[in-house]
Amino acid sequence: MGLCAIMKRIWILATIISGAIVNNAALSAGSVETGATKAIVCQACHGATGNSTNPEWPSLAGVGASYIADQLKNFKEGKRTNPVMMPNAMADLGAYFDSLVNTGLEADPSYWQAGQKLYRGGDAARAIPACMACHGPTGRGNEPAKFPALRGQQSVYLSKQLNDYASGARNTGPNGIMQTIAKRLSPEDIRNLASYLQGLR
Repeated sequence: MGLCAIMKRIWILATIISGAIVNNAALSAGSVETGATKAIVCQACHGATGNSTNPEWPSLAGVGASYIADQLKNFKEGKRTNPVMMPNAMADLGAYFDSLVNTGLEADPSYWQAGQKLYRGGDAARAIPACMACHGPTGRGNEPAKFPALRGQQSVYLSKQLNDYASGARNTGPNGIMQTIAKRLSPEDIRNLASYLQGLR
């Protein structure tokens, strides 16, 4: 399957998901204020402002309310595993963390340009679509489609997630898109993308 066919499928899927989610958005909206109260325990790992200081834990600020709620649901249902995650009040926590601003870090000057090239243009020869097709040109994601914001995310965390998708340890998301793409990425591609995204604002 060629890059154009993959991109077309991704856009069609994103459009369908966006429509379905937008129609149900009012039913699943959480409360920022209630989420702030419930997120106190989350701050130990994800930071008081939703910006993690530990590179192995994600910054949740501005990632997307429905995406965060979905991931908490995946932890609760055992689709994602982490002994620390004991989710509750998913919609409220998602709304709270999405209301915060991701402050991000700096990109590694040795790798970010190669990461930017792959993020923005993909690699047709290896059937790797541009990451921005789903996650947006500035890494802000696509909230209705539940494609998370990636800008400013810790590079160590991003690398782990891409490796988990490639190995099959993480199998969440629509139609295995991320598993398919991650398997085509080299270790250098993962390093470069993670570095670029860590510095993206």
